[in-house]
Amino acid sequence: MKIKILGFILVSVIILNSCTTTRLAEVSKANIKEVVNNPEITLVDVRIPEQYAAGTAKNAINIPLAEIQNNIETLKGKKVVVFCNKGLQADQAMEILKKNGVEAYDGTSWKNVKAIQDELNKK
Repeated sequence: MKIKILGFILVSVIILNSCTTTRLAEVSKANIKEVVNNPEITLVDVRIPEQYAAGTAKNAINIPLAEIQNNIETLKGKKVVVFCNKGLQADQAMEILKKNGVEAYDGTSWKNVKAIQDELNKK
């Protein structure tokens, strides 16, 4: 009986560990500061052009969420930080980019990315 229980636990652990998703380019909130300030990073604001024009992070390019799929080839081979107003569109963009092999990081909102940039400039 004990052997069956131990066997069940062992098999369960193996199955659960094999089901974890691959965490492509996932970083903690603490490390996003390093990523945003890396000169090799491409900052992508996925909001609509009118929102982008009203304010965004320094050196960010605008690729609206609706156009991300059409711009995959221009982003491949680059390290990309995506962001929007509150993070919802950025989450969707992250899914699309990762599914297409782009190294992408979630900057959440443009205000978050801008604050990270401003913090570095104050030092």
